[in-house]
Amino acid sequence: MILNKFDLSDRVALVTGASRGLGRGMAIGLAEAGADIVGVSRGSCAQSAAEVESVGRRFLHLPCDLAEASVADLQGLIQSAVDHFGRLDILVNAAGAQARHPVLEFPEDDWDMVIQVNLKTAMFLSQAAARHMSEHGGGKIINVASALSFQGGITVPPYTASKHGILGITRAMANELAGKKINVNAIAPGYMLTDMTEPLANNPERGPAILSRIPAGRWGLPEDMKGATVFLASEASDYCHGMVLVVDGAWLVR
Repeated sequence: MILNKFDLSDRVALVTGASRGLGRGMAIGLAEAGADIVGVSRGSCAQSAAEVESVGRRFLHLPCDLAEASVADLQGLIQSAVDHFGRLDILVNAAGAQARHPVLEFPEDDWDMVIQVNLKTAMFLSQAAARHMSEHGGGKIINVASALSFQGGITVPPYTASKHGILGITRAMANELAGKKINVNAIAPGYMLTDMTEPLANNPERGPAILSRIPAGRWGLPEDMKGATVFLASEASDYCHGMVLVVDGAWLVR
């Protein structure tokens, strides 16, 4: 039966940025489908843990500031997940960072921080996870791209560069890993209501302007990511490699 293909019972998923926003929504969706969750975040994951455990799944919090993490630290996160649960089946690179400055004034430190969190972390966590998955029958890697993987945006050059880069590493890794039964795909959310976007949504000029361009008539919510995440984490997507699933209320086709 096709619905059985979406069942994630007894799978283990590591989700970065699991303490809030899209990461928390994606982690909860995976737990509702049956997966145990390893949540990586700089801050507390108490709320995420409570929601995961409320649906009968286990939760492990691995504290880590991804803006400061070395490649060895990232490899350690994967190893800690495997040591605790005995396996790792799914990696979701959901953590994201943002900094807004006009392009002519953009500072180097903010550029480096955004690229580190959004792109370098995704690359080397995926590398470490794929090494484990390739020796244990395969797995699923899901990267969080963005509508700005396809557009330029305003005052966000490193964010745009990093999200274009996410599509690049998704496709590059898919080419090399498909033969190892590892699916590497991405989800591109549009404008979602999170802590990161709250100032933009509340901006008296930009907020209404963005909303007026979303054909669905509303900003997205973290729970809107659940279905796409479960699909790409499950057997239902076994023949999907290097794809980008857009979840944006029709923003990009406007």
